[in-house]
Amino acid sequence: VQLQASGGGLVQAGGSLRLSCAASGLTFSSYTVGWFRQAPGKEREFVANIRGSAGTTYYKDSVKGRFAISRDNAKNTVYLQMNSLKPEDTAVYYCAAKSYHYSTTYEYRGQGTLVTVSS
Repeated sequence: VQLQASGGGLVQAGGSLRLSCAASGLTFSSYTVGWFRQAPGKEREFVANIRGSAGTTYYKDSVKGRFAISRDNAKNTVYLQMNSLKPEDTAVYYCAAKSYHYSTTYEYRGQGTLVTVSS
């Protein structure tokens, strides 16, 4: 199983980025996929996730209304559209997948992609 995150970069505050998480080696449509982030010196934190078939979404409070998670099961890809970015959104962003939505454990995790928001 591989999860490949991409789309990070440097953006000014107020700008936008779209992250992608491409998956292979699993029945993608049945997995919940989440985005997490880890800022320097901080714990990794949950950002958002999306269920497999139902497409139900969940967000960290601080990103609600600014970030949108979506998926294209035909392309085995999950996206994270990030708008109105703030310097505090600066972090390495990771995607992860779990087969059982209500489990706290994600079985698979990809490498991170760095997002830097300048003030």
